[in-house]
Amino acid sequence: MYDFKIEAADKPTLYRDLASALEGLVSGERDAVANMANASALIFESLSEVNWVGFYRNVGGELVVGPFQGRPACIRIPFGTGVCGVAADTREVQLVEDVNAFPTHIACDSASASEIVVPLIRDGELLGVLDIDSPRTGRFDEEDRAGCVALGKILERVL
Repeated sequence: MYDFKIEAADKPTLYRDLASALEGLVSGERDAVANMANASALIFESLSEVNWVGFYRNVGGELVVGPFQGRPACIRIPFGTGVCGVAADTREVQLVEDVNAFPTHIACDSASASEIVVPLIRDGELLGVLDIDSPRTGRFDEEDRAGCVALGKILERVL
């Protein structure tokens, strides 16, 4: 059994410790589903003010929900639609302060107010996206972007 308790006084330290824990958790495991499941649980338990952490996988040019922590989710998201679909389509991190102001937002969980989505790319292929939602508007900032991108780099190697 794993018992990770990650707390830090500042975000850079939190994300450094979270990345270290994630490396240890996925090290040596080749099953993508197992790694997504453990990664979503670790991130969900480690970040404050989040209500959904999980993955959407690229299946035939469409995002399909993968392992996650939180309330039931939308199952399929077309590229270019919603925060996740835009991240998949552009292959760029989407940091959205207010999801209700996002033009093509999909309200899978009405409690979500802000969101960060990191595309996961290996050898030029989009594997999917890491999606983190918060019930607080403006929850994510540039330090979260940097930290989540670092987590994404770890995940790209093991998915």
